[in-house]
Amino acid sequence: MSLASYLDKGASLGGDAPCLTLDGETRTYDEVVALSRDVARALRRGGVGAGDPVGILSANHPTSFTCVFGIARAGAVWCPINPRNAAGENRELLALFGCTALLFQASFAPLVAEIAPQLPALTTLVCLDDPEPAVEGAVGLEAWLAAAAEDPAWSDVVVDEGRAGDEVVALVGTGGTTGRPKGVQLTDRNLETMTAVTLMAYPLERRPVYLALAPLTHAAGVLCFPILAQGGEIVVMAAPDVGGFLGLVARHRVTHTFLPPTLIYMVLDHPDLATTDLRSLQCFWYGAAPMSTARLADACERIGPMAQLFGQSEAPMMISTMGPAEHRHADGSLATERFASAGRPSPLVTVAIMAQDGSLLGRGERGEIVIRSSLVMAGYHEDPEATAEVSAHGWHHTGDVGYLDDDGWLFIVDRAKDMVITGGFNVYSAEVEQALMAHDAVADCAVVGLPDEKWGERVVAAVQLRPGASADPDDLIAFTKERIGSVKAPKQVWFWDDLPRSTVGKVLKADVRSQLVES
Repeated sequence: MSLASYLDKGASLGGDAPCLTLDGETRTYDEVVALSRDVARALRRGGVGAGDPVGILSANHPTSFTCVFGIARAGAVWCPINPRNAAGENRELLALFGCTALLFQASFAPLVAEIAPQLPALTTLVCLDDPEPAVEGAVGLEAWLAAAAEDPAWSDVVVDEGRAGDEVVALVGTGGTTGRPKGVQLTDRNLETMTAVTLMAYPLERRPVYLALAPLTHAAGVLCFPILAQGGEIVVMAAPDVGGFLGLVARHRVTHTFLPPTLIYMVLDHPDLATTDLRSLQCFWYGAAPMSTARLADACERIGPMAQLFGQSEAPMMISTMGPAEHRHADGSLATERFASAGRPSPLVTVAIMAQDGSLLGRGERGEIVIRSSLVMAGYHEDPEATAEVSAHGWHHTGDVGYLDDDGWLFIVDRAKDMVITGGFNVYSAEVEQALMAHDAVADCAVVGLPDEKWGERVVAAVQLRPGASADPDDLIAFTKERIGSVKAPKQVWFWDDLPRSTVGKVLKADVRSQLVES
């Protein structure tokens, strides 16, 4: 299947059905299909050919998401560029990918004007929502589409080439938090596997309604494909607004949505939650970062059918899954013993635990989580060394440390690089963070290791308190000792107003560590 096939499948179930909605304005499937074909024709007229990378720099918006399918129809490669990245990182990604065209929103015109002159390969610049963009050489969307429609050589051409199988259809930046950004090459087979697992593992009936608050450049975007294949409606939020999110769930009878844990915590703390009708929800996905087991239990009771997913850019979304039903026992009670897990390996994914020498470990033994699946990327763009490293011993290496228990539940204990070695003991920061998050005053936290003359490293924590809450560092340390013992408990606790986060809401532990070292 081409990426456009998901949209076309939904259109075949009813072209006049709602497809994309923003601020109460809805585009039908037929309208979205027509615009995507116009975009494909304009791209091909402008010299974009099969396999050429095309960037999209935009906040959540129906037009920009429609362009994804236009890129697919042209046989080109979709390159989602996150607008929250720094200018230098986006310039580096566009250069790495070799993008020949960039479609952007007017609000990011200053960024485009800054970086475009340094990117000579960019020959096509299209502003999606301003007819007179403030970028030299750029053209507005309507004029760009009209030029193709009025060109005798192209006016009657229907472009619907698409790419399927093992061809690369998307290039996704990994972000620069661990060094130079890398480009993940995703094939249509990768995204088809992800879609198949989604349909297998979670409740997804015909014509679902999906609310996209999280960035469509990340998990919220690829989760749209199975929604479209079922003829569903995607309600788009242009900017994060927890109160608005709750209102849209009730107003549109939303059945599915995805949020990272940090935003779920904000939903739980919002005063409108208690009075919002959430009965339409069938599946509230969470992922992208570890979630407090205490707050997950709260979410199951106060929000409804929570559903976990674990994946990464290199193996999108569905390495392991835990559906709403698996969050409870047969008698309806919460299955809290599973809440610290990442679910069970997905039906189309083989998961193993590997030692440093490449040998596979048994149940209960801790090592690196490795996988085999058609979910796994083709490789890193123009980086054969990194591709070989992540594929060592014939398995894809996730970089996460974990174990499989006797019942097949996958537990992630830490990122390999975040493990703290103190006094010869391995301390997994995620375990310490879970213990701290069980405290009523803690909204979020980051546990890292700092150099220590006696212990090699000492465990320390940066803690963000809930609004209006107060706590004492010594009390939090004692609270943690009671749960996981003195070796793992932090030796120091600092209170921060806000923890540094990536563009998708993950706490940047490298930034936390560097700031604490400097303090």
